[in-house]
Amino acid sequence: MGRVLFAGDAAHIHPPLGGQGLNLGMQDAFNLGWKLAAVVQDRAPDGLLDSYHAERHPAAAQVLHHTSAQRVLADPHPSEDVAALRDIFTDLLRLPDANRHVAGLMSGLALRYDLPGDHPLTGRRVPDAGLVTGAGPVRLSALFGSGHAVLLDLAGTVPAGLPLPPRVDLVRATCAEELGAAALLIRPDGYVCWATDGPATGLGSGETGGLGDTVLAAIAGGLTRAG
Repeated sequence: MGRVLFAGDAAHIHPPLGGQGLNLGMQDAFNLGWKLAAVVQDRAPDGLLDSYHAERHPAAAQVLHHTSAQRVLADPHPSEDVAALRDIFTDLLRLPDANRHVAGLMSGLALRYDLPGDHPLTGRRVPDAGLVTGAGPVRLSALFGSGHAVLLDLAGTVPAGLPLPPRVDLVRATCAEELGAAALLIRPDGYVCWATDGPATGLGSGETGGLGDTVLAAIAGGLTRAG
């Protein structure tokens, strides 16, 4: 038997409160699917498939931790101590910041992968914003129907003529919402693997110099080899 990869309920079993297992399993599948495709097609960078375990195992462990706490709080016959804890927790959830934090934990949308780069968006899931491209309005999520990565240029930042691999789509667009970057390289599973706030000037062009080399290095290191 060769390598075995576990995903979804085969990889983690916990109480079904909040439907977190569904969110967790879907993200397992999205994380693994594009990486397996890259390996099968012999275009995966070194270590890409190993990153499935490195990224998703901690996410699953975190959900198991959270559902253990939920099981205690949701006990239909709580002890006096648990009832007191539940009351305090209920009060905390009335605070917008606390509510937002817990909602992010339960939905999985607060997850951040440990990816190279120091931009605040790196490793985070990009929200499904409304964009306007040369072809008209489109939801960001619709750009991933092909299973490709997306290099999203929101400020004319990406150099013209950049030689992108076939499975990385350059999309130039505007966005009414503030996404927090001038350009983002987004993996097929919707997570940012590179971002910049930099302006378009002084970035080099084509195959050499500046931002162009930085983008191509990010693609080669974390998404796909050229060709």
